[in-house]
Amino acid sequence: QVKLVESGGGLAQAGGSLSLSCAASGRTLQNYDMAWFRQGPGKELEFVASIIGTGGSIAYSDAVKGRFTISRDNAKNTMYLRMNNLKPEDTAVYSCVASPFGSGTWTYRGQGTQVTVFS
Repeated sequence: QVKLVESGGGLAQAGGSLSLSCAASGRTLQNYDMAWFRQGPGKELEFVASIIGTGGSIAYSDAVKGRFTISRDNAKNTMYLRMNNLKPEDTAVYSCVASPFGSGTWTYRGQGTQVTVFS
């Protein structure tokens, strides 16, 4: 069993930055695909970024490409999301997910952390 706990959310002014962390316990993340999703007020769940496989292949949604950076530190069993040049439309609950390499479905999900961007 993997437990994921997000932290680092909060308030930010448009154009500012925030960093999110997703700490895992129960299993090492080394053999897990991981990703960030978000859900804004009144919106559907939206993919943000992922880091996949042993090579750490990275993908971003078009909405955040060039502004957000996903990374992971297997030694600390933690994944990160650095968010720069924040926009009000980035306001959402951000959740991290994880699954064993190549499983095809996101098996584990954290409780989420709120990010609010004001103009």
